[in-house]
Amino acid sequence: MAELARHASPVPSHNPSDEPLSNTPDRRVTIRSCLKTILLATKINVLLIFIPLGIIADKLHWPPVAIFVLNFIAIIPLAKLLGYATEEISMRLGENLGALLNASFGNAVELILSVIALKEGKIDVVQASVLGSVLSNLLLVLGFCFVCGGYKYQVQTFNQTAAQTSASLLALSCMSLLIPAAFNATAKEIDQTANIQHLSYGTSIVLLVVYALYLYFQLKTHTHLYATENEEEEEPVLPLWLSIAMLLVITVAVAFCAEYLVGSIEGLSKSWNISPTFIGLILLPVVGNAAEHVTAVTVAMKNKMDLAIGVAIGSSMQIALFVTPLMVIIGWIIHQPMTLFFNTFETCVLFISVLIVNYLIQDGESNWLEGVMLLSTYVIISIAFYFYPMPTVTK
Repeated sequence: MAELARHASPVPSHNPSDEPLSNTPDRRVTIRSCLKTILLATKINVLLIFIPLGIIADKLHWPPVAIFVLNFIAIIPLAKLLGYATEEISMRLGENLGALLNASFGNAVELILSVIALKEGKIDVVQASVLGSVLSNLLLVLGFCFVCGGYKYQVQTFNQTAAQTSASLLALSCMSLLIPAAFNATAKEIDQTANIQHLSYGTSIVLLVVYALYLYFQLKTHTHLYATENEEEEEPVLPLWLSIAMLLVITVAVAFCAEYLVGSIEGLSKSWNISPTFIGLILLPVVGNAAEHVTAVTVAMKNKMDLAIGVAIGSSMQIALFVTPLMVIIGWIIHQPMTLFFNTFETCVLFISVLIVNYLIQDGESNWLEGVMLLSTYVIISIAFYFYPMPTVTK
């Protein structure tokens, strides 16, 4: 499809959409051919029909369940297109800047969802969403990668150093959640809300600095650890201006759908009799990560475990080390009491998950049984959060 788009010649017409976007003789691409390439890039795009349906559902005040489901489905193809536009721009920026852009927009959907929920004061949903994104990538996606890859290959190997680096950074971010919980548990004499808030601000700044240094480590000083073999050199299909416009339009569309989605959570919680924490922990991570999950499992079945590990553990690390502290800082700016103090149960779940993954990847090899262990852990955690009582105290 990409080849057809690159070599397509404009049909003579006075329609502005048929005017060439490039004067290069071997690559005259029209707006129409670009739009066709975008829409036919993946089968998931058939779900784009749910975008207007989700907007109509909110404007006509349909039941919260309908609003949630329609916008939930609508965001899935938007997340895929957001990644497509980011890759198109990255190809034109060079290896380092392109990788930096991919790292920045890799979790854009989760970031938008979290910002909107934070703006509405749904702190529990924000915390559950970021924790759920970490757990789904770390246990569900990595588990399926190990199982599906192990079904075809008895043993699969991957870059142990790069995987261990990401897992160690994930352990650092886990520690940043353990300290506020331990601080609160051991200092019960007086109200520690203000102290925990200031502790979260300081810790978040440190984590963001560490994340910036990690990007410098990955993109500048130790690029050889993250080098992957490219079977074929990819070239951008879309003009730069169209890629940027596409990125902006999709970001705005995601923001609208996310706002309707978050606004329906309370009604959905009452209709289905489940806690907002369960919705944020189990359901919302599927929205931003669905296309990414499929990609990781697909490359694992092709025995490209470095790429699969990079998607699963790398995404978890970015959410824990970048998105979570960024939410605390944004909350600070807009006067929302977002902190790194998750309740004890959530903190223990994250700690156990990071510990299990660190044990399983330390030998640089994987098999299907290790995948079963990760999936079993995720199922147990899901069951536990389903029956976990709704919080009665605002954190």
